[in-house]
Amino acid sequence: MKDKTVPLDELDKELLNLIQLDFPLEKEPFKELGKKLKTTENEVIDRVKRLMRKGAVRRIGPVINRENSGGAGVLAALRVEEERIDEVAEIINEYDQVSHNYQREGPYNIWFTVSAENLRKLDRILDEIESRTGCTPLRLPTEKVFKIGVRFEIR
Repeated sequence: MKDKTVPLDELDKELLNLIQLDFPLEKEPFKELGKKLKTTENEVIDRVKRLMRKGAVRRIGPVINRENSGGAGVLAALRVEEERIDEVAEIINEYDQVSHNYQREGPYNIWFTVSAENLRKLDRILDEIESRTGCTPLRLPTEKVFKIGVRFEIR
């Protein structure tokens, strides 16, 4: 994949570190973040928008256990020709239901997770991705959940 590194200044780094695990659950969360960062609400909003536009932040929101709330989810993998990896990754990233999308070594070289409100919707999304990319997803349903906490220290 192409290098899509986003240059970060110190305030960007502080903001990214804060929103990972300490996003304020308040009526005006960006105002609260501004106070913690000693800047304005508008500055925080502008930075988040820029980071989203540049792809450094994909979304800000809760991670909901779809299976425990009546939904469906799956880990999927695609076999993609090397020269099409960026094109296919961009198609996959268009779906709000995709929470992770990454490249790996091996015959199945793009892996992603998809969650939807029900199995029918999940199947529709995967069928649409297949239709748009010409690549048939390998569907790997969850057999056992291992919950890990991940926090990226942005320096």
